[in-house]
Amino acid sequence: MCFCEAQPACALAGESEVHAALGPGRGGGTSTPLPRAQAGHPCTIRQGLSQEHGPVTPPSAQRQAPIGCRSGGRAREVTSLARRPRPPWHIKAGPWGQGRRALPWLNLGRERGGAMAGRGTALAALVADAHRPLLFLLADFSYGADEYDAEGNEEPKAPPEGSETMPYIDESPTMSPQLSARSQESGDGVSPTPTDGLGTGGEQDAGKGLEMRKLVLSGFLASEEIYINQLEALLLPMKPLKATATTSQPVLTIQQIETIFYKIQDIYEIHKEFYDSLCPKVQHWDSSVTMGHLFQKLASQLGVYKAFVDNYKIALETAEKCSQSNNQFHKISEELKVKGPKDSKESHTSVTMEALLYKPIDRVMRSTLVLHDLLKHTPADHPDYPLLQDALRISQNFLSSINEDIDPRRTAVTTPKGEARQLVKDGFLVEVSEGSRKLRHVFLFTDVLLCAKLKKTGVGKHQQYDCKWYVPLADLVFPAPEETEPCAQVHPIPDHELEDMKMKISAIKSEVQKEKASKGQSRAIERLKKKMFENEFWLLLNSPTIPFRIHNRNGKSYLFLLSSDYERSEWREAIQKLQKKDLQAFVLSSVELQVLTGSCFKLRTVHNIPVTSNKDDDESPGLYGFLHVIVHSATGFKQSANLYCTLEVDSFGYFVSKAKTRVFRDTAEPQWNEEFEIELEGSQSLRILCYEKCYDKTKVNKDNNEIVDKIMGKGQIQLDPQAVQTKNWHMDVIEMNGIKVEFSMKFSSRDMSLKRTPSKKQTGVFGVKISVVTKRERSKVPYIVRQCIEEVEKRGIEEVGIYRISGVATDIQALKAVFDANNKDILVMLSDMDINAIAGTLKLYFRELPEPLLTDRLYPAFMEGIALSDPAAKENCMMHLLRSLPDPNLITFLFLLEHLKRVAEKEPVNKMSLHNLATVFGPTLLRPSEGESKGHPTLASDIWSHDVMAQVQVLLYYLQHPPISFAELKRNTLYFSTDV
Repeated sequence: MCFCEAQPACALAGESEVHAALGPGRGGGTSTPLPRAQAGHPCTIRQGLSQEHGPVTPPSAQRQAPIGCRSGGRAREVTSLARRPRPPWHIKAGPWGQGRRALPWLNLGRERGGAMAGRGTALAALVADAHRPLLFLLADFSYGADEYDAEGNEEPKAPPEGSETMPYIDESPTMSPQLSARSQESGDGVSPTPTDGLGTGGEQDAGKGLEMRKLVLSGFLASEEIYINQLEALLLPMKPLKATATTSQPVLTIQQIETIFYKIQDIYEIHKEFYDSLCPKVQHWDSSVTMGHLFQKLASQLGVYKAFVDNYKIALETAEKCSQSNNQFHKISEELKVKGPKDSKESHTSVTMEALLYKPIDRVMRSTLVLHDLLKHTPADHPDYPLLQDALRISQNFLSSINEDIDPRRTAVTTPKGEARQLVKDGFLVEVSEGSRKLRHVFLFTDVLLCAKLKKTGVGKHQQYDCKWYVPLADLVFPAPEETEPCAQVHPIPDHELEDMKMKISAIKSEVQKEKASKGQSRAIERLKKKMFENEFWLLLNSPTIPFRIHNRNGKSYLFLLSSDYERSEWREAIQKLQKKDLQAFVLSSVELQVLTGSCFKLRTVHNIPVTSNKDDDESPGLYGFLHVIVHSATGFKQSANLYCTLEVDSFGYFVSKAKTRVFRDTAEPQWNEEFEIELEGSQSLRILCYEKCYDKTKVNKDNNEIVDKIMGKGQIQLDPQAVQTKNWHMDVIEMNGIKVEFSMKFSSRDMSLKRTPSKKQTGVFGVKISVVTKRERSKVPYIVRQCIEEVEKRGIEEVGIYRISGVATDIQALKAVFDANNKDILVMLSDMDINAIAGTLKLYFRELPEPLLTDRLYPAFMEGIALSDPAAKENCMMHLLRSLPDPNLITFLFLLEHLKRVAEKEPVNKMSLHNLATVFGPTLLRPSEGESKGHPTLASDIWSHDVMAQVQVLLYYLQHPPISFAELKRNTLYFSTDV
């Protein structure tokens, strides 16, 4: 039965205040009675939860609770902690923007005593409760608490007077629900220490997992109740305001009311229905309860939130203007009454309208967090699991889309004009300084861009930043490509050195995994991790090549190198957005610069260098294998243009461009329908960028001699391993600046993608032994190999990324079918086909051979030969192995070898070195067939396994070798005479 059979009187709380503010004849007094809130008030207490609730305070009024003592949606404390006065929720230094806190839950321990004071008392309470059953987990987030301590180990400091914090959405997954309750038996606090209870270590049986799911849901349900109360409080003044709008003296116009309260009623109804459906399920909890469909339905209704978010800034601006111009509305918006949970000491709490308008945005993030935890404690075979996965995917995609609309800002110091300077964006970038690469932490404030490096400090001392330079945004310009002067050349690192470093990193990862599996010494693991960090740092520093130049009007220019055009676009757009405001040039005094630089450590949002060795052990390692993506179409362009898309994925801590569609000319609705196979190396995100092609050769960037195309839109989605790893195609849409790009994707492991399966038909060429094909064709080299190589050398040898850039999968399959059928139109089709598709067809032919070109029989000997240290012995062995190949295999291999050498000769243009080509073709030519590879197991999560590294090295050896003649090989009898 529901605990709230009787409707509480507080449903109308706040009515008198609203009417009093409106006055007679404007919905005040008794002339326009305020209707009762919607019937069916949500339950306030559920079985299994504590019966005692503390007061629900506005977000910034909640003090930072000691570790483990913040409740899931209920502002309570462990009983042994003394209550302290709460800080004011709204600093009334001015209306709507002067001295206010717009995003209280991000106030990182604003009271000096907030998070640290009382921890000794809290620990004493935990020790005293050590005999109790341990029911709760310590967590990074609390679903119902309105503050998030992003600096877990830093002592909180009080903010400057009149500080302001703007909306920011953090997509970080929470570890587990942080619940704190009072024992029903006594007033002692329940210990949240995760030693024996339901923590991850002890979560072995289904019963504990079931209990954890209930705890997660109970905490979320409690915060959902508070959220519904907040929405009710926001809706409360709407009806009387509408009533006055038709009178002779309206407080607000109908248009203003609809703008401020846009979609609030819809959001309220969605969550009321969700709450009423979930409440009885948690109440009567057992192993048969399912609720995944409720979360899936909730996620499917996020379109309402999208509309709310799109209107959010306009709603705030409208409310602010109305508050400044109308004293009655100012009174209402400053003192909205939010009803507290049942049995709380404070039945109502005053909250500003501005704070309540942010609640829906905050709620989406919290729903995403709870989905992470529910999945964590739901068995993969449970009927809820796929539904929760789908809900999480939808929520994450939604968060990614709205994060670009709501800027993460935190207060820093005062600007020369006396305004609050806020941090808008920060991150690690590679700067070219004095002819070398330097890793910098760049901070974008509302009026200045500051470039800093982290100082080296002694053990126990606070870390600080050292300012290298700053540029006021009023003086900052982006030079046009034709205006830039070539910078002092920074010699790029050869691709083969970057690939070698990737191999080293992966080898170290494998060693770390082996040490952990064998429960090796922690010192050995730490040494390996340190070495891995050094290698990853080197890779992060030396791999970026995309120039990002900024210029100070006073004459000095600065050059950054980025790995992703997406990232370059983000920085440029963030700066240009701020420059639309009325900015003034200034010079910071040494004291002002010191204060600003000193604030960077506390305000930074990016804390660690983006390398995998900085990840926690329980973080996802990402996906290894192949992502198949079909880019279907795009809509939303305002006029016709020449349009194409590129695809980026993250790898080794940075993003790389992996594929590019063809240019669809002179259209506003491009229909690409192109499929790509993208290799993933620990990838977690997919980015899609949409460009307008520029054919003006004067628009050349002199930093890298490339024509600059205009980015029309960009978007990103998370690659959820559970959701992606299905055999079926999954369709999705990315929204970017009003443009919608439709695409489909599916994932396959590397083993499955490179699996060699003999063709059942022996009439074609794919999947058929090379000796059969050459005998049938009466040729020494298969026709498909000769024709593809001829076409690449004719018009693709200078194509950037030839053999590395994915061809369109549908084109490759069409060519495959034509070659298999021995169609007469092959030559015509080849001449019209995109060159990357032809290159992809050649790779596919060698990949689908029933056994590798260098044969299964000789594979172990190739692995041993390449490992020899003595150059003469290696030479003899490797040449002997070539002579041991069947003639069709050897002749075809030598034919391909000479072609790849000719491609590498054009490296300055096509960017394909011998090492790059060896990386692409090595596994394709050497990887054993299914039967042979069973004796050579490799880790599925490690593409750069020992075998793959060796396969690359074998091909690289022959590519770097002087020309090898078939006749000379057969004549020469000075090599090994024993059979292999």
